[in-house]
Amino acid sequence: MAARTTRDFRSTQWRMLLATMFCYLFYYTGRQTIGFAFPGIELELGLNKKQLGLLGTALLWTYALGQVINGNLADRFGGRRMMSLGAILSCGLNWVVSFGTGFQSLIVPWSLNGYAQAMGWAPGCKLVSNWWSRDERGFTFGWLVFAAGMASVLSYVTSLLVIDVYQLDWRWIFRLPVLMMLVGGVAYYLLARDTPSELGFDPLSDGDEQALASPTEDDTVWDRYRVVLSNWRIVVTGFAIGFQNSARYGLLIWVPVHFLGADYKQGGGRWVSVILPLGMAFGALASGWISDRLFAGRRANVITLFMLAAGLSALGMYALPAGSPWGVVALFCCGFFAYPQAPFFALAPDLLGRRYAATGVGIMNAFAYILTGLSEPFIGWMMERFPIHRMVTDPAGVASRVTEDNTAIVFPIVAGLCLCSAAIAQLIRR
Repeated sequence: MAARTTRDFRSTQWRMLLATMFCYLFYYTGRQTIGFAFPGIELELGLNKKQLGLLGTALLWTYALGQVINGNLADRFGGRRMMSLGAILSCGLNWVVSFGTGFQSLIVPWSLNGYAQAMGWAPGCKLVSNWWSRDERGFTFGWLVFAAGMASVLSYVTSLLVIDVYQLDWRWIFRLPVLMMLVGGVAYYLLARDTPSELGFDPLSDGDEQALASPTEDDTVWDRYRVVLSNWRIVVTGFAIGFQNSARYGLLIWVPVHFLGADYKQGGGRWVSVILPLGMAFGALASGWISDRLFAGRRANVITLFMLAAGLSALGMYALPAGSPWGVVALFCCGFFAYPQAPFFALAPDLLGRRYAATGVGIMNAFAYILTGLSEPFIGWMMERFPIHRMVTDPAGVASRVTEDNTAIVFPIVAGLCLCSAAIAQLIRR
Protein backbone atom coordinates (compact mmCIF):
# COMPACT_ATOMS: atom_id res chain seq x y z
CA MET A 1 0.00 0.00 0.00
CA ALA A 2 2.69 2.48 0.97
CA ALA A 3 6.39 2.30 0.32
CA ARG A 4 8.69 2.39 3.28
CA THR A 5 10.53 5.42 1.90
CA THR A 6 7.43 7.63 1.92
CA ARG A 7 6.98 10.48 4.36
CA ASP A 8 4.06 8.58 5.90
CA PHE A 9 6.25 5.62 6.76
CA ARG A 10 9.02 7.80 8.17
CA SER A 11 6.66 9.65 10.48
CA THR A 12 5.15 6.34 11.60
CA GLN A 13 8.63 4.96 12.33
CA TRP A 14 9.27 7.91 14.61
CA ARG A 15 5.89 7.49 16.26
CA MET A 16 6.75 3.89 17.17
CA LEU A 17 10.16 4.88 18.51
CA LEU A 18 8.86 7.83 20.52
CA ALA A 19 5.97 5.78 21.92
CA THR A 20 8.42 3.12 23.11
CA MET A 21 10.70 5.77 24.60
CA PHE A 22 7.75 7.45 26.31
CA CYS A 23 6.62 4.21 27.92
CA TYR A 24 10.10 3.15 29.04
CA LEU A 25 10.87 6.64 30.37
CA PHE A 26 8.60 5.83 33.32
CA TYR A 27 9.60 2.19 33.86
CA TYR A 28 12.39 2.93 36.35
CA THR A 29 9.96 4.72 38.66
CA GLY A 30 8.84 1.18 39.43
CA ARG A 31 12.23 -0.19 40.50
CA GLN A 32 15.05 2.36 40.93
CA THR A 33 13.26 4.35 43.62
CA ILE A 34 13.56 1.77 46.41
CA GLY A 35 16.93 3.08 47.65
CA PHE A 36 15.26 6.32 48.68
CA ALA A 37 12.68 4.33 50.65
CA PHE A 38 15.26 2.24 52.56
CA PRO A 39 15.82 4.70 55.47
CA GLY A 40 12.08 4.99 56.12
CA ILE A 41 11.54 1.22 55.86
CA GLU A 42 14.43 0.59 58.24
CA LEU A 43 13.13 3.11 60.77
CA GLU A 44 9.43 2.17 60.67
CA LEU A 45 9.55 -1.59 60.15
CA GLY A 46 12.81 -2.34 61.95
CA LEU A 47 14.45 -4.16 59.04
CA ASN A 48 18.23 -4.47 59.12
CA LYS A 49 20.55 -3.63 56.22
CA LYS A 50 20.98 -7.26 55.28
CA GLN A 51 17.22 -7.60 54.81
CA LEU A 52 17.13 -4.36 52.81
CA GLY A 53 19.91 -5.73 50.61
CA LEU A 54 17.94 -8.92 50.06
CA LEU A 55 15.04 -6.85 48.74
CA GLY A 56 17.34 -5.44 46.06
CA THR A 57 18.77 -8.86 45.25
CA ALA A 58 15.28 -10.37 44.94
CA LEU A 59 14.28 -7.87 42.27
CA LEU A 60 17.61 -8.22 40.46
CA TRP A 61 17.30 -11.99 40.09
CA THR A 62 13.60 -12.09 39.18
CA TYR A 63 14.31 -9.37 36.63
CA ALA A 64 17.05 -11.52 35.09
CA LEU A 65 14.71 -14.54 35.00
CA GLY A 66 11.99 -12.42 33.46
CA GLN A 67 14.34 -11.24 30.72
CA VAL A 68 14.93 -14.84 29.63
CA ILE A 69 11.22 -15.66 29.57
CA ASN A 70 9.67 -12.42 28.36
CA GLY A 71 12.06 -11.86 25.47
CA ASN A 72 11.04 -15.24 24.09
CA LEU A 73 7.35 -14.49 24.61
CA ALA A 74 7.71 -11.14 22.84
CA ASP A 75 9.06 -12.93 19.75
CA ARG A 76 5.89 -15.02 19.81
CA PHE A 77 3.21 -12.51 20.86
CA GLY A 78 4.74 -9.13 19.96
CA GLY A 79 6.19 -6.32 22.04
CA ARG A 80 3.19 -3.99 22.28
CA ARG A 81 1.04 -6.11 24.58
CA MET A 82 3.98 -7.30 26.68
CA MET A 83 5.38 -3.85 27.38
CA SER A 84 1.99 -2.33 28.16
CA LEU A 85 1.05 -5.18 30.49
CA GLY A 86 4.39 -4.96 32.31
CA ALA A 87 3.91 -1.26 33.07
CA ILE A 88 0.39 -1.80 34.40
CA LEU A 89 1.36 -4.81 36.53
CA SER A 90 4.44 -3.06 37.94
CA CYS A 91 2.35 -0.04 38.96
CA GLY A 92 -0.08 -2.30 40.85
CA LEU A 93 2.70 -4.29 42.54
CA ASN A 94 4.40 -1.10 43.71
CA TRP A 95 1.16 -0.11 45.41
CA VAL A 96 1.05 -3.52 47.08
CA VAL A 97 4.62 -2.97 48.34
CA SER A 98 3.58 0.40 49.79
CA PHE A 99 1.23 -1.38 52.24
CA GLY A 100 3.95 -3.75 53.48
CA THR A 101 4.25 -4.30 57.22
CA GLY A 102 7.32 -6.54 57.37
CA PHE A 103 10.00 -8.34 55.42
CA GLN A 104 7.76 -11.04 53.93
CA SER A 105 5.04 -8.64 52.86
CA LEU A 106 7.68 -6.55 51.08
CA ILE A 107 9.87 -9.17 49.41
CA VAL A 108 7.04 -11.20 47.80
CA PRO A 109 5.42 -8.35 45.80
CA TRP A 110 8.83 -6.77 45.14
CA SER A 111 10.09 -10.02 43.63
CA LEU A 112 7.00 -10.24 41.44
CA ASN A 113 7.62 -6.63 40.45
CA GLY A 114 11.05 -7.65 39.15
CA TYR A 115 9.37 -10.05 36.74
CA ALA A 116 6.82 -7.41 35.66
CA GLN A 117 9.62 -4.90 35.06
CA ALA A 118 11.29 -7.44 32.76
CA MET A 119 8.31 -7.18 30.41
CA GLY A 120 9.51 -3.79 29.19
CA TRP A 121 12.95 -3.78 27.62
CA ALA A 122 13.18 -6.84 25.34
CA PRO A 123 9.60 -6.45 24.01
CA GLY A 124 10.21 -2.75 23.35
CA CYS A 125 13.44 -3.55 21.49
CA LYS A 126 11.56 -6.15 19.45
CA LEU A 127 8.95 -3.65 18.31
CA VAL A 128 11.52 -1.00 17.40
CA SER A 129 13.70 -3.49 15.48
CA ASN A 130 10.61 -4.39 13.40
CA TRP A 131 10.24 -0.77 12.32
CA TRP A 132 13.84 0.35 11.69
CA SER A 133 16.47 -1.00 9.30
CA ARG A 134 19.87 -2.33 10.28
CA ASP A 135 21.63 0.83 9.02
CA GLU A 136 19.76 2.92 11.60
CA ARG A 137 19.65 0.36 14.39
CA GLY A 138 22.43 1.86 16.49
CA PHE A 139 20.79 5.28 16.17
CA THR A 140 17.36 4.03 17.23
CA PHE A 141 18.67 1.84 20.05
CA GLY A 142 20.67 4.86 21.17
CA TRP A 143 17.44 6.79 21.60
CA LEU A 144 15.90 3.86 23.47
CA VAL A 145 18.80 3.61 25.91
CA PHE A 146 18.74 7.41 26.22
CA ALA A 147 15.15 7.05 27.42
CA ALA A 148 16.34 4.43 29.93
CA GLY A 149 19.03 6.81 31.17
CA MET A 150 16.54 9.63 31.52
CA ALA A 151 14.27 7.18 33.34
CA SER A 152 17.01 6.90 36.00
CA VAL A 153 17.08 10.70 36.24
CA LEU A 154 13.29 10.76 36.57
CA SER A 155 13.31 8.09 39.29
CA TYR A 156 15.88 10.12 41.26
CA VAL A 157 13.96 13.38 40.87
CA THR A 158 10.49 12.04 41.67
CA SER A 159 11.76 10.20 44.76
CA LEU A 160 13.49 13.34 46.01
CA LEU A 161 10.33 15.35 45.41
CA VAL A 162 8.36 12.89 47.54
CA ILE A 163 10.77 12.81 50.50
CA ASP A 164 12.57 16.18 50.36
CA VAL A 165 10.03 18.60 48.91
CA TYR A 166 6.64 17.20 49.91
CA GLN A 167 7.99 15.55 53.07
CA LEU A 168 5.90 12.41 52.59
CA ASP A 169 6.82 9.05 54.12
CA TRP A 170 8.48 6.16 52.27
CA ARG A 171 5.20 4.52 51.26
CA TRP A 172 4.39 7.33 48.83
CA ILE A 173 7.57 6.62 46.85
CA PHE A 174 5.80 3.43 45.72
CA ARG A 175 2.52 5.21 45.03
CA LEU A 176 3.01 8.54 43.26
CA PRO A 177 5.88 8.20 40.72
CA VAL A 178 4.51 4.90 39.37
CA LEU A 179 1.28 6.56 38.26
CA MET A 180 3.27 7.94 35.32
CA MET A 181 4.23 4.36 34.41
CA LEU A 182 0.54 3.42 34.35
CA VAL A 183 -0.18 6.30 31.95
CA GLY A 184 2.78 5.28 29.80
CA GLY A 185 1.62 1.66 29.58
CA VAL A 186 -1.92 2.57 28.53
CA ALA A 187 -0.69 5.15 26.01
CA TYR A 188 1.72 2.61 24.50
CA TYR A 189 -1.03 0.08 23.91
CA LEU A 190 -3.10 2.73 22.13
CA LEU A 191 -0.30 4.24 20.01
CA ALA A 192 2.08 1.40 19.12
CA ARG A 193 1.79 -1.39 16.56
CA ASP A 194 4.10 -4.39 16.37
CA THR A 195 4.89 -4.44 12.63
CA PRO A 196 4.61 -2.13 9.61
CA SER A 197 2.17 -4.55 7.96
CA GLU A 198 -0.40 -3.88 10.71
CA LEU A 199 -0.69 -0.34 9.34
CA GLY A 200 -0.58 -1.34 5.68
CA PHE A 201 3.13 -0.73 5.02
CA ASP A 202 5.52 -3.12 3.33
CA PRO A 203 7.67 -5.09 5.78
CA LEU A 204 11.32 -4.07 6.08
CA SER A 205 13.85 -6.30 4.34
CA ASP A 206 17.54 -5.59 4.91
CA GLY A 207 19.84 -6.92 2.23
CA ASP A 208 22.30 -8.46 4.68
CA GLU A 209 19.71 -9.74 7.14
CA GLN A 210 20.10 -13.42 7.92
CA ALA A 211 17.60 -15.94 6.59
CA LEU A 212 16.60 -16.49 10.20
CA ALA A 213 14.65 -13.25 10.01
CA SER A 214 11.94 -14.67 7.74
CA PRO A 215 8.69 -14.80 9.71
CA THR A 216 7.13 -18.07 10.74
CA GLU A 217 4.72 -19.33 13.34
CA ASP A 218 6.31 -22.79 13.55
CA ASP A 219 8.98 -21.99 16.16
CA THR A 220 8.52 -23.40 19.62
CA VAL A 221 9.78 -21.72 22.79
CA TRP A 222 12.71 -24.13 22.90
CA ASP A 223 13.54 -23.56 19.22
CA ARG A 224 14.05 -19.86 19.93
CA TYR A 225 16.28 -20.56 22.94
CA ARG A 226 18.27 -23.12 20.97
CA VAL A 227 18.93 -20.77 18.05
CA VAL A 228 19.95 -17.86 20.26
CA LEU A 229 22.16 -19.82 22.66
CA SER A 230 23.85 -21.68 19.81
CA ASN A 231 25.08 -18.34 18.44
CA TRP A 232 28.41 -18.01 20.24
CA ARG A 233 28.68 -14.29 19.51
CA ILE A 234 25.47 -13.64 21.43
CA VAL A 235 26.88 -15.57 24.41
CA VAL A 236 30.13 -13.58 24.24
CA THR A 237 28.10 -10.36 24.02
CA GLY A 238 26.22 -11.49 27.13
CA PHE A 239 29.45 -11.73 29.12
CA ALA A 240 30.67 -8.37 27.79
CA ILE A 241 27.43 -6.59 28.75
CA GLY A 242 27.50 -8.41 32.10
CA PHE A 243 30.77 -6.71 33.02
CA GLN A 244 29.54 -3.41 31.59
CA ASN A 245 26.31 -3.54 33.60
CA SER A 246 28.25 -4.45 36.74
CA ALA A 247 30.34 -1.32 36.26
CA ARG A 248 27.19 0.72 35.63
CA TYR A 249 25.49 -0.43 38.83
CA GLY A 250 28.74 -0.07 40.76
CA LEU A 251 28.64 3.59 39.82
CA LEU A 252 24.92 4.08 40.45
CA ILE A 253 24.99 2.42 43.86
CA TRP A 254 28.38 3.30 45.37
CA VAL A 255 29.93 6.34 43.71
CA PRO A 256 27.43 9.00 44.88
CA VAL A 257 27.72 7.78 48.48
CA HIS A 258 31.52 7.96 48.34
CA PHE A 259 32.04 11.08 46.26
CA LEU A 260 29.42 13.27 47.91
CA GLY A 261 30.10 11.90 51.39
CA ALA A 262 27.98 12.86 54.34
CA ASP A 263 26.18 15.60 52.43
CA TYR A 264 24.73 12.94 50.13
CA LYS A 265 23.23 11.11 53.10
CA GLN A 266 21.91 14.33 54.65
CA GLY A 267 19.88 15.32 51.63
CA GLY A 268 21.31 18.34 49.78
CA GLY A 269 23.97 16.50 47.83
CA ARG A 270 21.52 13.95 46.56
CA TRP A 271 20.42 16.42 43.90
CA VAL A 272 24.00 16.61 42.58
CA SER A 273 23.93 12.82 42.15
CA VAL A 274 21.55 13.30 39.20
CA ILE A 275 24.70 14.16 37.17
CA LEU A 276 25.62 10.45 37.02
CA PRO A 277 22.50 9.06 35.26
CA LEU A 278 22.38 12.22 33.12
CA GLY A 279 25.86 11.40 31.81
CA MET A 280 24.76 7.81 31.19
CA ALA A 281 21.74 8.94 29.19
CA PHE A 282 23.79 11.10 26.81
CA GLY A 283 26.51 8.45 26.56
CA ALA A 284 23.94 5.89 25.47
CA LEU A 285 22.61 8.21 22.78
CA ALA A 286 26.10 9.08 21.52
CA SER A 287 27.34 5.48 21.42
CA GLY A 288 24.42 4.37 19.23
CA TRP A 289 24.87 7.25 16.78
CA ILE A 290 28.65 6.71 16.61
CA SER A 291 28.25 2.98 15.92
CA ASP A 292 26.05 3.77 12.89
CA ARG A 293 27.61 6.92 11.46
CA LEU A 294 31.32 6.70 12.28
CA PHE A 295 31.88 2.95 12.57
CA ALA A 296 29.38 1.68 9.95
CA GLY A 297 27.79 -0.84 12.30
CA ARG A 298 31.07 -2.15 13.79
CA ARG A 299 29.57 -2.08 17.25
CA ALA A 300 32.27 -4.07 19.04
CA ASN A 301 34.81 -1.32 18.34
CA VAL A 302 32.54 1.36 19.80
CA ILE A 303 31.89 -0.74 22.90
CA THR A 304 35.62 -1.29 23.40
CA LEU A 305 36.47 2.40 23.05
CA PHE A 306 33.73 3.51 25.44
CA MET A 307 34.61 0.91 28.06
CA LEU A 308 38.32 1.81 27.91
CA ALA A 309 37.41 5.48 28.38
CA ALA A 310 35.10 4.58 31.27
CA GLY A 311 37.90 2.63 32.94
CA LEU A 312 40.28 5.57 32.62
CA SER A 313 37.60 7.94 33.95
CA ALA A 314 37.08 5.70 36.98
CA LEU A 315 40.82 5.68 37.69
CA GLY A 316 40.80 9.45 37.31
CA MET A 317 38.05 9.69 39.90
CA TYR A 318 40.10 7.50 42.22
CA ALA A 319 43.05 9.86 41.86
CA LEU A 320 41.05 13.02 42.60
CA PRO A 321 41.37 14.40 46.14
CA ALA A 322 38.22 14.56 48.26
CA GLY A 323 36.16 17.67 47.57
CA SER A 324 37.78 18.40 44.21
CA PRO A 325 35.53 20.57 41.99
CA TRP A 326 36.56 18.32 39.09
CA GLY A 327 34.70 15.47 40.74
CA VAL A 328 31.36 16.45 39.18
CA VAL A 329 32.96 16.55 35.72
CA ALA A 330 34.57 13.17 36.30
CA LEU A 331 31.25 11.78 37.53
CA PHE A 332 29.55 12.89 34.32
CA CYS A 333 32.35 11.51 32.11
CA CYS A 334 32.40 8.16 33.87
CA GLY A 335 28.62 7.85 33.45
CA PHE A 336 28.84 8.96 29.81
CA PHE A 337 31.36 6.29 28.82
CA ALA A 338 30.12 3.46 31.07
CA TYR A 339 26.75 3.08 29.35
CA PRO A 340 27.23 2.04 25.67
CA GLN A 341 24.23 -0.27 25.76
CA ALA A 342 22.78 0.94 22.45
CA PRO A 343 25.45 -0.86 20.36
CA PHE A 344 25.19 -3.84 22.72
CA PHE A 345 21.47 -4.37 22.17
CA ALA A 346 21.64 -3.50 18.47
CA LEU A 347 23.85 -6.59 18.13
CA ALA A 348 20.87 -8.87 18.88
CA PRO A 349 18.94 -8.14 15.66
CA ASP A 350 22.26 -7.67 13.82
CA LEU A 351 23.37 -11.21 14.65
CA LEU A 352 20.01 -13.01 14.81
CA GLY A 353 17.68 -11.09 12.53
CA ARG A 354 14.37 -9.59 13.63
CA ARG A 355 12.77 -12.99 14.08
CA TYR A 356 14.78 -13.71 17.26
CA ALA A 357 15.57 -10.14 18.31
CA ALA A 358 13.59 -10.11 21.57
CA THR A 359 14.83 -13.53 22.68
CA GLY A 360 18.39 -12.37 21.99
CA VAL A 361 17.93 -9.11 23.90
CA GLY A 362 16.36 -11.02 26.80
CA ILE A 363 19.23 -13.50 27.00
CA MET A 364 21.80 -10.69 26.85
CA ASN A 365 20.02 -8.71 29.56
CA ALA A 366 19.78 -11.82 31.74
CA PHE A 367 23.58 -12.16 31.52
CA ALA A 368 23.85 -8.48 32.43
CA TYR A 369 21.84 -8.76 35.63
CA ILE A 370 23.11 -12.17 36.72
CA LEU A 371 26.70 -10.89 36.66
CA THR A 372 25.63 -7.64 38.31
CA GLY A 373 24.01 -9.64 41.10
CA LEU A 374 27.35 -11.36 41.69
CA SER A 375 29.53 -8.25 41.47
CA GLU A 376 27.63 -5.86 43.73
CA PRO A 377 27.99 -8.00 46.91
CA PHE A 378 31.66 -8.42 45.97
CA ILE A 379 32.15 -4.64 45.88
CA GLY A 380 30.54 -4.30 49.31
CA TRP A 381 32.71 -7.11 50.68
CA MET A 382 35.87 -5.47 49.32
CA MET A 383 34.96 -2.20 51.04
CA GLU A 384 34.68 -3.99 54.37
CA ARG A 385 37.68 -6.26 53.76
CA PHE A 386 40.09 -3.37 53.12
CA PRO A 387 38.95 -0.59 55.49
CA ILE A 388 40.71 2.75 55.90
CA HIS A 389 41.93 4.27 59.14
CA ARG A 390 42.12 7.97 59.92
CA MET A 391 42.57 10.30 62.85
CA VAL A 392 39.74 12.60 63.95
CA THR A 393 39.66 15.32 66.57
CA ASP A 394 36.58 15.94 68.72
CA PRO A 395 35.45 19.44 69.84
CA ALA A 396 37.52 19.05 73.02
CA GLY A 397 40.69 18.57 70.96
CA VAL A 398 41.07 14.88 71.71
CA ALA A 399 42.38 12.87 68.76
CA SER A 400 41.23 9.32 68.09
CA ARG A 401 41.63 6.76 65.37
CA VAL A 402 38.52 5.65 63.45
CA THR A 403 38.03 2.81 60.99
CA GLU A 404 35.72 3.24 57.98
CA ASP A 405 34.68 1.17 55.01
CA ASN A 406 36.94 1.91 52.04
CA THR A 407 34.32 3.22 49.60
CA ALA A 408 37.06 4.59 47.31
CA ILE A 409 37.92 1.04 46.28
CA VAL A 410 34.83 1.06 44.04
CA PHE A 411 36.77 3.12 41.46
CA PRO A 412 39.53 0.61 40.63
CA ILE A 413 36.97 -2.22 40.77
CA VAL A 414 34.75 -0.41 38.25
CA ALA A 415 37.81 0.27 36.10
CA GLY A 416 38.65 -3.45 36.15
CA LEU A 417 35.09 -4.38 35.16
CA CYS A 418 35.23 -1.90 32.26
CA LEU A 419 38.52 -3.34 31.02
CA CYS A 420 37.09 -6.88 31.15
CA SER A 421 34.09 -5.76 29.08
CA ALA A 422 36.36 -4.01 26.56
CA ALA A 423 38.54 -7.09 26.12
CA ILE A 424 35.61 -9.50 25.69
CA ALA A 425 33.86 -7.13 23.26
CA GLN A 426 36.71 -7.58 20.78
CA LEU A 427 35.62 -11.21 20.34
CA ILE A 428 32.20 -10.18 19.00
CA ARG A 429 33.42 -9.02 15.58
CA ARG A 430 31.00 -10.05 12.82
